[in-house]
Formats: sequence, C-alpha cells, structure tokens
Amino acid sequence: MENNAKKSWDKIYKEGAGRLECTFEIEEDLPRIIDFFKERGLRRILDLGCGAGRIAVYLAQKGFEVYGIDISEEGIRKARQRLTEMDLHANLKVYSMTDTLPYPDNFFDAVISTRTMHHAKIEQIRKIIEDIERILRPHGLIFISVRKSNLKKKISYVRKIAPRTFVNIEGEEKGVVHYIFNKNLLKREFRNFKIHDLWVDSKKYYCLLGELKNKGR
Repeated sequence: MENNAKKSWDKIYKEGAGRLECTFEIEEDLPRIIDFFKERGLRRILDLGCGAGRIAVYLAQKGFEVYGIDISEEGIRKARQRLTEMDLHANLKVYSMTDTLPYPDNFFDAVISTRTMHHAKIEQIRKIIEDIERILRPHGLIFISVRKSNLKKKISYVRKIAPRTFVNIEGEEKGVVHYIFNKNLLKREFRNFKIHDLWVDSKKYYCLLGELKNKGR
C-alpha cells in the first residue's frame, strides 16, 4: 500500500499543478506560528512530509535551519530545484514518515507537519508521534494540520480498512490512506504536549500548536 501511495504522490507532484501541495502557497496561519517560533528563539526545524517544498522554502527564507523528509522522489526533486533557484538551503531526504525518523534524540527545536500525518493508519501515526517526541528537545514545539472532513461522504471513491481509516480506490490519490481525526482524538494522541491552540482553518483542516512536556514524565 505504501508503494501505491508513493506512486500516487510522485504523479501528483509531476502533474497536479492545481493542487495546493504543488504550489508555494503557505497555510494562512503559518506566519503567526513562525513569529511564535522566533519569539521562543527556535532555530532547527523539521518539515515532516515536505512534498515539493512549499513550507521548507518559506522556513529557509525566514532564516531557519531546515530539514525535510517526504516519500515522493518527485516532490523532493522539485523542492531542491526551487531552493537552488532561490539560492536557499535545506537538508532534504526521500524517506517515509512511518519508518524510524533518521535523526538523533533532542535534535529539533520544532516539527511542522501540514496535511500529512493523517495519511497513515493510527498505529503508524502513534509511532510517528513517539518519534517526534524523541527527536524534539524538551519543550520543543509542533505545528500539525490534519484532515477534518469525513471521507465516508465519498463512499464511492474510498474503501474503509479500519475504524476511521479509509483508502482511496481511484483518482489521483489512489492507494493513499486517510485517518479521520476529531478534536478529542488529537488531544488524546498528542497528550504528551501542552496544547497552546487547537482550531479549524478555512480549508477545513484541524490545526494544533503544541509544546512537548518535560521528557520522562
């Protein structure tokens, strides 16, 4: 299934010019999030699921030390091309977020993951969250956005594979898994974070700004 998803994302980044993921439009709330990061003196940030680099490029422009991973080789290729064109730098890698993240403990000041973490089964998402906690320094910050809409309304395009979990069976996201969160589930899964804010943006995505609690508690 992961291989099918990789093929779908490679195709999206190659052909899906109309999709947000293929543009350099940033989330409406990202500027205030970055201002908050700067107030905290954060420096090193991971863009988890960086795609074609729309967030990574923005972070590099703002002077952060940027790292990024994505399953799509085409997405990473486009991100690197964009960075080169703008004379910017980021440490990007083709890598699946469901594998153990290739970074040492306490390495990052913050992790950003927009429209990405819901593309996995809940067991995988929990492993990703544990890994984020590992690579974040104490009191490190996260900004996460995940899908809010219920794919059950598109029953002809998706197949249910587990509770709250669907996979597209046709279309440009064929083979891509979607886990459907709600606010209570987000609070539960990110319980090791102090939640500074939790809201729904204009694109109907849940957004969570959180701070890692003291490790070992």
